[in-house]
Amino acid sequence: MAKTARASGRGRNSGASRSEADRIIDATLALIPTEGWRLLSLRAIAAAAELPILQVYRIFKSKQAVLCALYVRLDRIVLADPPAAESDERPRDRLFELMMRRFDALQPYKPALDVLSRELPRDPVAALCSGVSLLRSMRWMLEAAEIPTVGVRGAIAVRLAAAAYLSAIRIWLRDDSPDLARTMATLDARLRRIEGWLGSASRRRRDGAPIPA
Repeated sequence: MAKTARASGRGRNSGASRSEADRIIDATLALIPTEGWRLLSLRAIAAAAELPILQVYRIFKSKQAVLCALYVRLDRIVLADPPAAESDERPRDRLFELMMRRFDALQPYKPALDVLSRELPRDPVAALCSGVSLLRSMRWMLEAAEIPTVGVRGAIAVRLAAAAYLSAIRIWLRDDSPDLARTMATLDARLRRIEGWLGSASRRRRDGAPIPA
C-alpha cells in the first residue's frame, strides 16, 4: 500500500482572521446537516454568517457558487505544500498522498458532505457545478503529483482519478477509524487499477517520448 503518513491541511490558517467569503462557506457547511441542501436559503446563510444578504450576494451569486468556493478552498490546502518527488516513488504514491490530504481537510465537514452526497443528485445545477469543480481539482492534483494532464491520455487520467476519488469518498463517509484505514485501502486499490495511465503519462514527462492517443 502507498505511504500512510499524511500532512493534514487542518489548522493551516487557524491564526488568521476569516474573510467574509470563508464565513459564508463555513455558515453554509454548518447549516447543511440540519437544514439540508435543497431547502437551504441564502437568507439563512447570511444570518448564520452574520452578514447582510446584499454582502452575500456581492460575494456569491448562488448557493452553487458557495459550493464551488469550497472546492477552491480545498485545492489551496492540498496544493500549498505538495509532496516532493522521490527517485524510487511512483506517481500513484504522490497522488495518493494528495488525495488523503484532501480527505484530512474534508474531515470537519463530513456531516455536510454526507447530506450533499444524497441531495446533490436531485439538484442538477449544483451537481454540474460540483462535477466541473471536481475535475478541475483532480487536474491540479495530478499536476502537483507530476502527472501531466495534457492531450487525450491526460484527460482520461483526470477522469480516472476523479472516479477513484469518488469511490474512496463513499467509503470515507462511513469510515470512523482514526487513521481512515478503510478509505486508504479503497483509494490505494483504485489508484493501482489506473496506474498504467498515471505511469504512462509520467514517463512522457521524463523522457519526452510521445504517447499514442
